[in-house]
Amino acid sequence: MSTVETHEFQAEVTQLLKLMIHSLYSNKEIFLRELISNASDACDKLRFEALSDEALYENGDQALHIRIEVDKDAGTITIRDNGIGMSRDEVIENIGTIAHSGTRAFLEQLEKDKVKDAQLIGQFGVGFYSAFLVADRVTLTTRRAGMEAAHGVRWESRGDGKYTIETVERADRGTEIVLHVRDEDKEFLDSWRLRAIVRKYSDHITFPVEMRKESAEPGAEPEYEQVNDSNALWTRPKSEISDEEYSEFYKHVAHDWEPPLAWTHNRVEGATEYTSLLFIPSRAPFDLWEREQSHGVKLYVRRVFIMDDAEKMMPRYLRFVRGVIDSADLPLNVSREILQSSKALDKIRAGSVKRILGLLEDMATNEPEKYAKFWKTFGQVLKEGPAEDPTHREQIARLLRFASTHEQGAEQTVSLTDYVSRMQEGQEAIYYIIADSYKAALGSPHLEVFRKKGIEVLLLSDRIDEWLVSHLDQFEGKPLKSVTRAEVSLDDETQEKNGAADRDGLLARLQSALQDKVAEVKASTRLVDSPSCLVTKEQDMSLHLQRLLKDAGQAVPEVKPILEVNLSHALLKRAANEKDEARFNDIAQVLLGQALLAEGAVPEDAADFVRRLNRLLA
Repeated sequence: MSTVETHEFQAEVTQLLKLMIHSLYSNKEIFLRELISNASDACDKLRFEALSDEALYENGDQALHIRIEVDKDAGTITIRDNGIGMSRDEVIENIGTIAHSGTRAFLEQLEKDKVKDAQLIGQFGVGFYSAFLVADRVTLTTRRAGMEAAHGVRWESRGDGKYTIETVERADRGTEIVLHVRDEDKEFLDSWRLRAIVRKYSDHITFPVEMRKESAEPGAEPEYEQVNDSNALWTRPKSEISDEEYSEFYKHVAHDWEPPLAWTHNRVEGATEYTSLLFIPSRAPFDLWEREQSHGVKLYVRRVFIMDDAEKMMPRYLRFVRGVIDSADLPLNVSREILQSSKALDKIRAGSVKRILGLLEDMATNEPEKYAKFWKTFGQVLKEGPAEDPTHREQIARLLRFASTHEQGAEQTVSLTDYVSRMQEGQEAIYYIIADSYKAALGSPHLEVFRKKGIEVLLLSDRIDEWLVSHLDQFEGKPLKSVTRAEVSLDDETQEKNGAADRDGLLARLQSALQDKVAEVKASTRLVDSPSCLVTKEQDMSLHLQRLLKDAGQAVPEVKPILEVNLSHALLKRAANEKDEARFNDIAQVLLGQALLAEGAVPEDAADFVRRLNRLLA
């Protein structure tokens, strides 16, 4: 006799169910779309695994389908598929938990914002839980293909924070989900209502979605009729597909609620034949920053699902792309090992990347407002591109956007093409500064001489920017240079003037006072209003990168910066006239501390810095 076990849901699942059951959602009908999508995925997985083990079909039953039945008297809706099914461990893993980092924070944000909409459905790959939009009790019975009938599993929950699970006899492979519909949602017990929902959201599912015919004779053998078109959307001519159909297909393949921002649909013929239908989402998936997440673009071979390993189809910096690629050239029994060295797949991947970058370029040129929305959502991910994809580095660089001293505000709207078009006569480099925030970059003393001369500087403050500029060293033949490097000099005349002002050997005195902390003290050509700043040599690690690595707990080799001082500043003039060595040493340490603060860093001994500053003020 089977033992019924009771388990607690993972905390995030309980929180999600609470939101669903106790909040008001604007569109409950999407529960059917999500459950049909899951059933479709199960059929896809069976067809893939059966390529190497045909016995999984069990008795040769290769007619995969999804069936929906309504029982008004019992108040239930049943969704049944004959796909791959699940083992006991898979049920606990797939339904009892949400195995993604970041879920808890996202759910807390939803609760805080009091979001009362079905948009959260599918954001974690948890479409199954949408069943609780209309049901107060859900019963799932399943058996994995290839396992004995005695290894069936029954799972049940009322969405109250716990679930039961037991081993049962199940003759058929696949999964059956029974929704016990709440009284206030009885409208969904109308079979014609469900047919309309299927046609609206799931017409493009590649497997037949069938509903039981209304039988006039009680006890008659049930008959089913297909409700959906069951014609893979990507195989149809573009001219026959409406924008609404593209949008609904995207929602299915991406498990998203909002329509896509843009898409590209292409059929490639020649040495390598394939069809691609690729979408750019309008908002970021919750796991965008999980670089190892593998779901994005599904690979089919002659409409047979093979895999959804995104990295094989798209580079990591395009991991936000969703869609399908259907190849006619790959072998149907393709394995993941063969894919790793497949020249045909390399061509498909390269062509798909070219399509997406072309789509983004077209959007940036012809629909700048839409591109601005894309950039705000996915810009930091695209910035990974120059390092990961040298082949398309120049093309990606044209798509990058930055804040700059030419524009007002922190919005990243300036392209490198824009910058180059505004470069002054004789200007040879594209100048940038990296800081912890836009305000810190804008207020940096390093910009003073650039403002004086009217030279534009890009203001970089994303954490990815250090990695970006380390791999993007030039654009259209113009080198990218950091204004914080010692080699940057715009005013030789000022250098000579400052050098002449050092009549009393002030630089040497400062060097002596700070010899343990700086590599050199020199007169600055970049400071106008500030007394000091820190710079590094071209070959040395930048101060900003050093801080990022230290914050991440990594060991950083000691690199002493160069202290540049503005010899025309009142504080430096006071230092030159200071005869008391103790007070001179205070001034030197304060100059260094101020320069560190301007960089967004804190002096190593903050208390000592404050004491010295107070002594000078007193």
